[in-house]
Amino acid sequence: MRFGLQKLTLLDYPEHVACTVFTAKCNLRCPFCHNADLAVGGDEHLPETRESLLEFLKARKKILDGVCVTGGEPLLHNETLELLTDIKSLGLAVKLDTNGTFPGRLKCAVNEGLVDMVAMDIKNSPQKYTATCGNIDLLDKVKESVEFLLSGKVLHEFRTTVVGTLHSPDDFVDIGTWIAGNSRYFLQKFSNSGNVLDYKQGMEADDSLMASCLANAKLFLPNAAIRGSEM
Repeated sequence: MRFGLQKLTLLDYPEHVACTVFTAKCNLRCPFCHNADLAVGGDEHLPETRESLLEFLKARKKILDGVCVTGGEPLLHNETLELLTDIKSLGLAVKLDTNGTFPGRLKCAVNEGLVDMVAMDIKNSPQKYTATCGNIDLLDKVKESVEFLLSGKVLHEFRTTVVGTLHSPDDFVDIGTWIAGNSRYFLQKFSNSGNVLDYKQGMEADDSLMASCLANAKLFLPNAAIRGSEM
């Protein structure tokens, strides 16, 4: 198994000086995915082996205090749990990004103390989930992961990328009802990276849509915010 590496980030792991580790492949096909090559391709083009990655982390322990593990979908690979174990053995904090479709591995990572924070994507309202994910139906798995995170066993946040062709303000009433509580919840504007899985005109979300979606989310999630905005 090979990995991508961003050697320094102040954004991917809040309040940490971190690096970001990328795994290849995803089991969903969200048309707005901003890194299509990583989601659908293999890991042959990724530069780091597990051994070289751990050597990098050992050399940077005095600079870094955290590692964000993202994808693709990291929990698609059982080897990711082994990597998390190795990273934690170095005394580094770990943030895991996931789409929530592997609740068993998520529970294992949390219960074994392999992660300090989980960021989980909420793709859309339950009624529109399958279509939003490329007509892949894993909603029951996602619901299991949401329920587990809401139990409070690990610091977590939920986040939704708002896409003009897929989301309406009413969806955020349904999402808010689903994940209601004091969890951190962020809305993110879709951005065309130039490497989107299935870009179509109209995907961009304007400020008016973002504001309306946020207002509805806040009815149920008082901590909701637009990432990178004061709205």
